[in-house]
Amino acid sequence: MPCATPGWVKTSPGCWPVTPAPRCCPLPLANNHGATVPLSTLPLFAALQHSAQHLPPLAKRFQQNSQRAQQLTFHFGQSLLVDISRQQVCTTTLAQLCELARQLNLPKAIAGLFADNCFNPSEQRAVLHTALRMPAGAVLEHNGVNIIPAVHAELAKMRRFCQRVHNGDWRGYTGQPIKDVVNIGIGGSDLGPAMVCEALAPYCTTGIRAHFVSNIDPAHLATTLARLNPATTLFVASSKSFGTDETMSNAMAARQWLLNACGNPGLVQQHFVAVSTNQRKVVEFGIAAENMFEFWSWVGGRFSLWSAIGLPIALAIGFERFEELLAGAHAMDEHLRTMPFEQNIPVLLALLTVWNHNVLGHASEGVFPYSQLMHRFPAFLQQLNMESNGKSVTLSGEQVSSATGPIVWGDVGSNSQHAFFQLLHQGTAVVPAEFIGFVNSPYDFPAHRHKLLANMLAQAEALAFGKSAADVEAELRAEGLSEQSIAELLPSKVMPGNRPSTVILCKELTPHTLGSLIAMYEHKTFVQGVLWGVNSFDQWGVELGKKLASGLVDTLMGKTDAAAHDPATQQLVQQIFEWRK
Repeated sequence: MPCATPGWVKTSPGCWPVTPAPRCCPLPLANNHGATVPLSTLPLFAALQHSAQHLPPLAKRFQQNSQRAQQLTFHFGQSLLVDISRQQVCTTTLAQLCELARQLNLPKAIAGLFADNCFNPSEQRAVLHTALRMPAGAVLEHNGVNIIPAVHAELAKMRRFCQRVHNGDWRGYTGQPIKDVVNIGIGGSDLGPAMVCEALAPYCTTGIRAHFVSNIDPAHLATTLARLNPATTLFVASSKSFGTDETMSNAMAARQWLLNACGNPGLVQQHFVAVSTNQRKVVEFGIAAENMFEFWSWVGGRFSLWSAIGLPIALAIGFERFEELLAGAHAMDEHLRTMPFEQNIPVLLALLTVWNHNVLGHASEGVFPYSQLMHRFPAFLQQLNMESNGKSVTLSGEQVSSATGPIVWGDVGSNSQHAFFQLLHQGTAVVPAEFIGFVNSPYDFPAHRHKLLANMLAQAEALAFGKSAADVEAELRAEGLSEQSIAELLPSKVMPGNRPSTVILCKELTPHTLGSLIAMYEHKTFVQGVLWGVNSFDQWGVELGKKLASGLVDTLMGKTDAAAHDPATQQLVQQIFEWRK
């Protein structure tokens, strides 16, 4: 049966390319990271900085080139396009940026992403998340072993489990089928699956309701459990080490909630499964070894939703649709791997960040999906990009010589327009914006859809072209205002414009399209890290606070003295003791 995506066929299982991906040839482990010299030392970078001093306004660029929109719009398949014509670049600038990427060894780095590598040297780990969405016929060797069969074996295990839950063969302690699945994880074990389940809510037709608990604040777990029946609830405890404090604290509390209802520790196995690499701890918790789903050290947390970490997604939308998500990501992988930089969407998006952040000095990027279903997408991208590229040392351990990861933030349109777009239009900080829109909707409110898309297009237009003083004056005069009132109002109503934005327009929000979108941003993040020469796959900055928190738990429980901490912390601990009920 043909798959809905042109160029793909429906096979068993799932949607994969008609022809298998070619064999991936390993590159030397320590020699495929990309940048070997600082970005800022290249003569071409200096030339870009010089050209940035004489940028014509966006309005003038469009006046001078009637083909600008077409020249700077790039298509991915038949259902996604990226329009960068409102960015402060021209084809010449893009050509220079692409050449800069070549000088920084990006072609070699991209090849390395689809072969054995050591992109995470600080933890001595390979980075092979692209293997998670490769078809069964592909070959990707790690340490001399083809890892694709293991990936598909785990996918098959997930598929069998989903079938048991969906068919009602997996039952709770009273013999009733499962109705609710609660994912317990944090960071990459939560943000990705939670975002996808929300984004694909119209496809959640399996009868399984997915819930996500991540925060160690008891309110998160308590308010989730208050709506559920222990007899029909399944928990997915997701932790690579099965020792993450927040996750295990919530998992233990959920286990006790279940025991309070069923009274038998032996029944835990009917209501808990695990996604982990630590079988010993999983079994000690009370979960059967055969109910542990595995992923691998070469899968980074924020790149892991394609693995067994995505089990809640498959339970919510069905395994075949989960495979469509994988297929969409794989299609973007092939785009990154095979397209020349001048038409390569993830590469161009990453180069625009270098242009805006390193050359023009814009410190942040705004991401604004015009879809309520994509409500959690900005938060997902915050972790993906800021945890990956928020680094100040290079792969060789030296201080970076130019700015790295920008601040990534955003919210859904049109809510964001009434919250902070005032700053985007008239504030002193310029925020390059990425608008994401979907032409078709599964919901039968056509007038709403027209208005939503109109708002997205209007914001991009207003940011680029603004409103001049002459236009404001003419408008106020047409309203019959006095000369004095015009003089008073005019400065406040001028919109400077010339503020960059990108429009990403999709035909509709499907599992395949969402998979492509997520992979596009994964690759954008990867390319940025290569160009800056940083390790995009560790996160040591997260560890210090976790270690300090571990000691402070004992202090707050009265087991250790607060004197070991700084005076400000000691004062706050004392206040906590005084106010504690």
